[in-house]
Amino acid sequence: MAKVFEKMSLNYASHLSALIKAVLATDGDVLELGMGFFSTPVLHHLCILGKRKLVSYDNIDKYVIWARYYGYEGKYHKIHYVDNWDKAKIEKPWDVVLVDHSPNERRIIEIRRLAKYAKYIVIHDAERKKDREYHYSEIYPLFKYKSIWEEDRTAVLSNFVDLTDFKKK
Repeated sequence: MAKVFEKMSLNYASHLSALIKAVLATDGDVLELGMGFFSTPVLHHLCILGKRKLVSYDNIDKYVIWARYYGYEGKYHKIHYVDNWDKAKIEKPWDVVLVDHSPNERRIIEIRRLAKYAKYIVIHDAERKKDREYHYSEIYPLFKYKSIWEEDRTAVLSNFVDLTDFKKK
């Protein structure tokens, strides 16, 4: 299993502060689009402790295999492989959604799909210099509230919760 993932960086965890804050502020279902060594274990254990449903989707089979191998799928955590993001059944109410999947151009498509369903949408790689790659500025107008955590390369979006005081101090 170690050879499956040879490159790992702590930069992949920069979104955890915002993600954990959103999860702790809610008590409903959580959706993870794009699994990873940091977000998946954290969400898995937070949802077990809170007895809440976590649904993870990925289009990279190695992440699905890894998560299942290490026992992350269970009573509160369902894991799905998708070969086409359009097939992901995500249009339903969610308290928290993490958007961190590939390919990069799909992120704004899924954010559009979730804008009227999710209390909090946490998006990774949201620093200004990455906008040419991810095009998040195109979807920001869809949201009444947004909190940009530039130093953490993360944004939190909502149409339901005022995010004025959401940013960490």
